[in-house]
Formats: sequence, structure tokens, C-alpha cells
Amino acid sequence: MNRTKASRLLQQLIFVGPSTLFFALIMIIPFLLGLYYSFTNWNGVSSQVQWVGLDNFITIFTNDTKFRDAFWFTTRFTVLGVLLTNVLGFFLAYLLTKPLKTRNVLRTLFFMPNVIGGLLLGFIWQFIFVKSFAAIGDLTNLAFFNLPWLGTKGTAFWAIVIVFVWQTAGYLMVIYISSLNNVPKDILEAAEIDGASRGQILRSIIIPLVMPAVTVCLFLAISWSFKMFDLNLSLTKGGPFGSTESVAMNIYYEAFTNNRLGLGTAKAVIFFVVVAIITSLQVRFTKRKEVEA
Repeated sequence: MNRTKASRLLQQLIFVGPSTLFFALIMIIPFLLGLYYSFTNWNGVSSQVQWVGLDNFITIFTNDTKFRDAFWFTTRFTVLGVLLTNVLGFFLAYLLTKPLKTRNVLRTLFFMPNVIGGLLLGFIWQFIFVKSFAAIGDLTNLAFFNLPWLGTKGTAFWAIVIVFVWQTAGYLMVIYISSLNNVPKDILEAAEIDGASRGQILRSIIIPLVMPAVTVCLFLAISWSFKMFDLNLSLTKGGPFGSTESVAMNIYYEAFTNNRLGLGTAKAVIFFVVVAIITSLQVRFTKRKEVEA
């Protein structure tokens, strides 16, 4: 018996031990250090770390208007980004599960933006908004292309939303395609025989059966949109006049540009708690909507 337990323990150490060690070094220890530094006044370089208690959190909630503005921008961006990305991803998946001759090519084309890095993607779309749209606007005289897409508060916000949806919808499309392909065909055929319309089939049969995919896609979209940084940095750098500065960018500037790492990590802790609460509630709510075929 002791040999069996020892053998199992050895197997766990060999197969699970390295991954557990790396997870602790990469995730758990930095997280705990971040919690500690959030209660300090540290510039990230000095060997002296001054303990300030809750002063950083009090400063954030009482005096830091830039952080509140960044949080409001991120909230608005997240709501629109999550909604539009999931609607477009599901629509593309629903369309590309039909017997189209070019569906494999179209699936590849719609997924390709996701494999491009956010920084590179931001610079590409910056050129499109500034140069390409201006050239098209001169040729067509369409007001849509002549808008100052990165020059005003409203248009810059929508520019980031457009690029984010364009980048991430293809990834969610793949998840929705996998879920749609698993919907039992006999149920759909029975509904058609009973005289159900396409809208009724979609609303009453397909959507309830793909709710597990909806749970995953909503979770991913919320996580991506809240943590959006590289696209924000390369496309607008938070401009114009800080109107499109996300929470992630605000934390970055606070910690590494203003050299106030303690205050930056305090913001990161607040951000983590908010995102964790929202995603937990979302998963709990959508799990209740799931049904079994």
C-alpha cells in the first residue's frame, strides 16, 4: 500500500510538478507581489519600498479623474465590443455552416485578422483610416470616408471598436461553427416538417442549443475587450487628449511612465476585481440558459 501511494506521489511530482512550479513562478508569485506593492509607494527601481497602506486606493477613488475616465471608456468599449463581436461571429458562423462552395475559403479569410498581432494591426488600420479612407473619400465624396477617424473623441472611439470587432469576430466564428455543427440534424428536420420558420428554428432551437458556445464566447470577448492594450497603443495611444485611453493603458502609464508602480499595481488590483466579478456573473447567468439536446 505504501509503495502504491509512493508510486502515485512520484507520478504526480513528475507529470504535474513542473507545470505547477512554473504556474506558481509565473502567475501566483507575481500576483501576490502585486498585491503587496499595491499598498506601497514604490517607483519600481529603488531598493526602498515605503508602506502606505490604503493611501493608493483612497487616491484612486477620490482624486484620480483620469482613471475614472479610462474606466468609463473601457466600459463603453466593452459593451459595444462584446455585443458586436458575438453578433457578427455568430452571423458568420451561421452563414458559413450552409452548403456554400467557398465556405472554407471564407472561413480562412474571416479568421486571418486574429493571427495578426495587435500592434501591427493597429498600425495597418492607422494607415487605412488616415490615408486610404482619405483617398477613397476624395474619389467618391462620401462623408463616411472623409471623417477624421482618429482626430476626434467620437470617431476615434468607433475606430477602435471597428478594428477590435474586425480582429476578434473570426475567432468567435470558429467556436460558433463548431457548436452549430453539433446541433442534431433530426431536431431541425422535425421542426421544418412541423412548419417552423427559419426565424423560429433559430430562436427556439439553435440558439438554446449553442448556449455553451455563447458562454465561452462572451467570456473571451469580455476578457479581450477589458484587457485591450496593444491595439489601443498602436492605433490612438489614448488620444485625442486621453479620450480613448483604456484602463490597461492608464495602468501602464502610471506604473512605467510616471514611475509610480505602487499606484499602478493598486489600479491593477481594482481592475482585476472588477473583471473577475463581471466574468463570474456572466458565466453564472449564461450557464443557467444552457440546455441539453
